[in-house]
Amino acid sequence: MDERLKKQMDFIREIDKAKSVFRQTYLADGSRRENDAEHSWHLAVMAFLLAEDASRTVDVLKVVKMVLIHDLVEIDAGDTYAYDPLGNASKRERELAGAQRIFNILPEDQAKELYDLWEEFEAQESPEAKFAHTLDKCQPVLLNDASGGRSWREHGVFAGQILERNARTPEGSEKIWEYEKDIIEKNVEKGNIIK
Repeated sequence: MDERLKKQMDFIREIDKAKSVFRQTYLADGSRRENDAEHSWHLAVMAFLLAEDASRTVDVLKVVKMVLIHDLVEIDAGDTYAYDPLGNASKRERELAGAQRIFNILPEDQAKELYDLWEEFEAQESPEAKFAHTLDKCQPVLLNDASGGRSWREHGVFAGQILERNARTPEGSEKIWEYEKDIIEKNVEKGNIIK
């Protein structure tokens, strides 16, 4: 048996579990919460469609890879709600352990590539990581808006929390951030977000 192929197939089977990691954000129609696999797919499509709006030129394939793998660590760590201070206190430690276990299912060279991409995403320093983060912050805002602010209302989210979470979003795309701000302001006016 080809050991490299076996490791790749084991990883592919393992990441199927991302379909069972549910987030707090609802689908656009509000029918249910989205899962990590759906979230990552949505970001990948956004990456190539919106790359022209990035603040700096980006390697689109690299951004796509980043957004497809950035939440795989949640298979072990679970999804940490953006506005949960207790969960966020241990998030890095849990996700790091998940990254080390999950990526190391792969052959060594691919494990290193994905781990390094994940760390680059987390560091949010390269143009690709900044743009990937912009997409990661924008997508839940789009879905919350489409679902009538359902998740925001359920959790009693304040505008200040959203603005703080998006403090670095303009680094990836000023244009997308301006669009996102309009959505936030509209939802404050509607009462979906607490002023």
